[in-house]
Amino acid sequence: MDNADEHPMPSSSADEEETGHIPYSHTKYNESEMLERAVAFYNEMNSRRTVRDFSDRPVPIEVIKRIIHTAGTSPSGAHTEPWTYVVISNKEVKKQVRHIIEDEEEINYAKRMGQTWVDDLKVLRTNWEKPYLETAPYIIVVFKQSYGTHADGSRKVHYYNELSIAISVGIMLCAIQNAGLVTVTSTPMNSGPRLRTLLKRPANEKVVLLLPIGFAADDATVPDFKRKPIDDIMVSV
Repeated sequence: MDNADEHPMPSSSADEEETGHIPYSHTKYNESEMLERAVAFYNEMNSRRTVRDFSDRPVPIEVIKRIIHTAGTSPSGAHTEPWTYVVISNKEVKKQVRHIIEDEEEINYAKRMGQTWVDDLKVLRTNWEKPYLETAPYIIVVFKQSYGTHADGSRKVHYYNELSIAISVGIMLCAIQNAGLVTVTSTPMNSGPRLRTLLKRPANEKVVLLLPIGFAADDATVPDFKRKPIDDIMVSV
């Protein structure tokens, strides 16, 4: 997707006008400021953890809106923005989501995933039961749009939609951390069609992730994982 949002492929629809260009403006920092900001942001993100123990403490919806708005600043192939974020706060709908997920997860753990996968998850103390789907004040269901629609009804190609939504979710995780909230990236294996039906989403949208969002419970714990050092993930040439 290198520079795909800067050099879009030609549109097949005549009803789309050519996009004008405007001067680019951003803040420039000196070397010490750049390093200070880079270190501060690293320290903030290095404290990010996947959390499965949520508080039911309310979170203002305006915070969630800004988090999703931030995710929407992500680059995308030909600027197609192939994402839909469905925010669930209704208790009954959250209960239905949990039922759908646990139905499939029980089968996943028993049959589909295999013993090696199940064993690898033991350190996380996770299983097919997902009570946090009801405890967290919000669930965000992330949908990728496999294609879009032009104004004339013809199909619009969404280039690199998988990569585009992945980048957008990455930015969202940063925004969640920045707001002082927590989440767990839950992959709803085999639950997508039922979730799409429940949430009344169109056929071009496919479920990618569930993100319960809220405050961590006061007694929340996380595995004592260590991240790879910089020399193990960076190669200079």
